[in-house]
Amino acid sequence: MRIAITGASGNIGSALVRRLQADGTHDLVGLARRPPEDHDSDHDSDHDSDHDSAHGDGVTWHSVDLSTDACHDTLVEAFRGADAVVHLAWGFQPSHDLTYLAETGIGGTRRVLRAVTEVDVPHVVHMSSVGAYAPKQDDRPVDESWPTEGVPTSRYSRHKSAAERLLDQHETAHPDRVVTRIRPGIVGQRAAGSALLRYGVPALVPSRALSLLPVLPMDRGLVIPMVHTDDVAEAIATVLRQGAAGPFNLAADPPVTAQVIADALGARLVHVPSQVVRAVMSAAWHARLQQVDTGWLDMGFALPTMDTTRARVELGWAPTKDGPTVFAEVVAGMKDAASGRTPALRPRSVIGAVSDAVRRGPVAVRRRP
Repeated sequence: MRIAITGASGNIGSALVRRLQADGTHDLVGLARRPPEDHDSDHDSDHDSDHDSAHGDGVTWHSVDLSTDACHDTLVEAFRGADAVVHLAWGFQPSHDLTYLAETGIGGTRRVLRAVTEVDVPHVVHMSSVGAYAPKQDDRPVDESWPTEGVPTSRYSRHKSAAERLLDQHETAHPDRVVTRIRPGIVGQRAAGSALLRYGVPALVPSRALSLLPVLPMDRGLVIPMVHTDDVAEAIATVLRQGAAGPFNLAADPPVTAQVIADALGARLVHVPSQVVRAVMSAAWHARLQQVDTGWLDMGFALPTMDTTRARVELGWAPTKDGPTVFAEVVAGMKDAASGRTPALRPRSVIGAVSDAVRRGPVAVRRRP
């Protein structure tokens, strides 16, 4: 198969490329804002053009920024002749640039679907999320029929929900094409340790500080579905092979609780109501002391747990690691500042953080999509 993958250098994308390369039979096209060939230092090295391409590791790479319409010609070129497009690309940083995040997530999905339509790609696999689901009503796991209205106070959740509506429109307009929606829990692996540290911990704080945390102030009611990156990649590979359509929940039982988080950090859990944690988190975000906005906390307490029966039955899928094991691996990776070979998974450093800040310049909260 000829398979084009957006976000191919990221957490899930790098694992999917690795998994599909193992088959040895696919023609892979990778799209990323920072392809692996750009990774010549510990900081970003973006292409100036959306039309650059290169070859590496048996993958044809294209540099593309999905946040602008300038990416259209590159997408058309990359998607032409593809049997399937796997859309993984999403924006998480900078968290204060709300316009950029909306244009990358919602706008990027719209641009991908427009290019898919233009060159008539028969199969689209979209990386949705448990975050697309409406808030839970109780502790019972939900299947794929649960409403995808999102959590209103979470920007990430609202954007994932909006992307689902774009897929609805695409399916209605093109009933002859296959659309697959992958809805995983929080996806993690050891190699994402440095990337996650960049998202949530100021660069001046050394990674080893996570081992020195004596207590974890957190609401004991937190429950988060998780799944390993490699298990998600395996599910996508199966979907591509089978041409399976529709939504698929992916999560590993049991889910991760506040106590599991504390145990992995080697800290003592101290129950603090979520409202108190939220107030502190909000103040730190507005003061630019950390990059994680309160929507992530709100989503964490609103997310339902997931019924994965459909993936297990129709795809023959089963996670190889349970939720707490995945989280422990992620924390170990964060403590060791583990990294991957791609720019998105690059090592974390103070120099890299300064370079990022200089490159991005002042960021204003321009609107709240």
